[in-house]
Amino acid sequence: MNIVLFYNGYVPAIKYGGTERVVFYLAQELEKLGHTVTLLVKGTLKETVLKTIIYNESIPIKDQLPSNTDVVHLHSLIEEQLDFPYVITLHGNTNNQNALDENVIFVSKNHAERHGSSSYVLNGLNWDDYSVVNMNEKRRYYHFLGNAAWKVKNVTAAIELAKKSNEKIKILGGVRFNFNMGIRFTFTHKASFYGMVGGDQKDALLNASKGLIFPVLWHEPFGLAIIESLYFGAPVFGTPYGALPELVTPEVGYLSDDKSVLVEAIESNHFDRKLCHEYARDLFNSKRMAEQYLLKYETVLNHNSLNKTAPFLQALPTSKYLKF
Repeated sequence: MNIVLFYNGYVPAIKYGGTERVVFYLAQELEKLGHTVTLLVKGTLKETVLKTIIYNESIPIKDQLPSNTDVVHLHSLIEEQLDFPYVITLHGNTNNQNALDENVIFVSKNHAERHGSSSYVLNGLNWDDYSVVNMNEKRRYYHFLGNAAWKVKNVTAAIELAKKSNEKIKILGGVRFNFNMGIRFTFTHKASFYGMVGGDQKDALLNASKGLIFPVLWHEPFGLAIIESLYFGAPVFGTPYGALPELVTPEVGYLSDDKSVLVEAIESNHFDRKLCHEYARDLFNSKRMAEQYLLKYETVLNHNSLNKTAPFLQALPTSKYLKF
């Protein structure tokens, strides 16, 4: 099958970047499964053997697709109509009730259900691209992983939970002095900040962590930080919103919207690191993701839509942030 993956950005992710990471690993895995993949992107950030077309925003996408294309997989929303079978992955949340395309795919069951759909594929990562996990590494602190400048990620509460648990926390994805959050300065010596880290540095930080503290204040569509942390043997302590209950089972973490309950869970951290690692490795890998997407491709190639009716956000949020 000749598959084109379109993303209006650069791949792969070097440090922060969930969609970029998923698109690149999906392309690699589809090639391993015997398909021919073309990336239609703004550019690549490292050398790759994958066939790549540099996306030109001034030309319609349909005019940039190879003539032998079988299916187009869009990872960015577009307005034009395509002449080829296509699917669209919606990687983020919507904030209006406009109708989406009938061939849209969501990234978790909860993400789909909130839009009146049952069409979803869980994200997966190429674990071969990560450092070797050392289960004997001493665990010395907790961590937060995400764009800390984004208030729904709730880094402030992550630090508070660590302090109340008398634990240190390393913030991956944030800085101590932050203009983007109202000129916030974090004074506590319990928290240390690493900015947008990636590669071996990020892996080493995760490998020495007791767990991920992830008290998000929105319905997380998926959360790559969750599966990356679990892969390195770090259980997850977070709020029960969005995809978190799907990803974080009682065997690999604890979810609550009560701060005192989460503090107790952090203090009594009893989770099996090896089980966390194996859980992420086996359920959230790029091969499994690619196989699920291939089923979606087959559906549209057989002239069927992925949704019986156009999905849309079933209920607008009643508050900016969820309860915590």
